[in-house]
Amino acid sequence: MSLQLAADLELLKERFIRRVREHGEVWGLRSEARGWAYCPSNDGDEDVLVFWSDRAYAARHAVEEWADYVPTVIALEAFMQRWLPGMQRDGALAGVNFNAALAGVELRPEALLEALR
Repeated sequence: MSLQLAADLELLKERFIRRVREHGEVWGLRSEARGWAYCPSNDGDEDVLVFWSDRAYAARHAVEEWADYVPTVIALEAFMQRWLPGMQRDGALAGVNFNAALAGVELRPEALLEALR
């Protein structure tokens, strides 16, 4: 990964944390038939549930394999108290503000929880 791309992805992560704290909500993509959007990790065998700080960011990704998914809001309190501990138990990672190429920072749920506190 290039240094520029790594720096851009780090900025997207910081934007996610700042905006989620400010607005008190997290956005994901959800399908009635298939549940929440996820993708394989770029670094290992884990699944990565993907989240964005804004509805518009999530909506941009509702294409191709996720065309039948809709942006869905998650209250920050529920995300911190239920989602992240559940993801930790399940061994899933959190992908935050992934770009159009599905590149982004993948975080362990406990690390994201700490960053959001």
